[in-house]
Amino acid sequence: MRIACQTSNKQTPVSNILIKSILLSAVCFCYFKPCSAQKLNFDQRILVNMMESRTEGTTKVMRGISDYTQEISFLIPATVTVVGLIDNNKMTLKKGLYLAESAAAATFITYGMKYSFKRSRPYMKINGLSAAGTGNSPSFPSGHTSVAFASATSLYLAYPKWYVAVPAFTYAAAVGYSRMYLGVHYPSDVLAGAVIGAGSAWLMYKANKWLFKKKPNTATSF
Repeated sequence: MRIACQTSNKQTPVSNILIKSILLSAVCFCYFKPCSAQKLNFDQRILVNMMESRTEGTTKVMRGISDYTQEISFLIPATVTVVGLIDNNKMTLKKGLYLAESAAAATFITYGMKYSFKRSRPYMKINGLSAAGTGNSPSFPSGHTSVAFASATSLYLAYPKWYVAVPAFTYAAAVGYSRMYLGVHYPSDVLAGAVIGAGSAWLMYKANKWLFKKKPNTATSF
């Protein structure tokens, strides 16, 4: 009897270890998929969350904002230039030229960086992420966001009024958001595009100020 008791006592720790091992294996199995999902980085998790919250109506709106970005960025300087021609106003013509220069500079810098970094589009890299928009060039940085912020910033610098700044930057931010929402750009692509666009407009503004100061018969106010 004493020997049997001793044997039973020795088996108890072994059975506890087996039970704990089974429970631990079950826990690991249950959390296996979430652990895989956690391998997504910050950029990727944002896009997946956006995709999961898409609705048909919002997708149509975001697609419309995104699809007409290039046209709007062309129409803004074209409209200002036409107004300057109609009014025969040299300063308005200069502002129209400045707006066009800013968009062109942003586009040039953006595409130079795109084909230098050659980052793949997010829907090509993230399993399960579907794109609701279009984008064929490399991903980094966002060309749509770049030209939108170039237009918004240059428009505000040319016409520094709050009622110009609010709609201009709201539009630019909507363009950046639409590119992420549609799954065609990472948040870092959009952030870089915004910096490039705003920076291009600022640099062209300074360049025009410097150029006009070199001309004695040209008004220096811009």
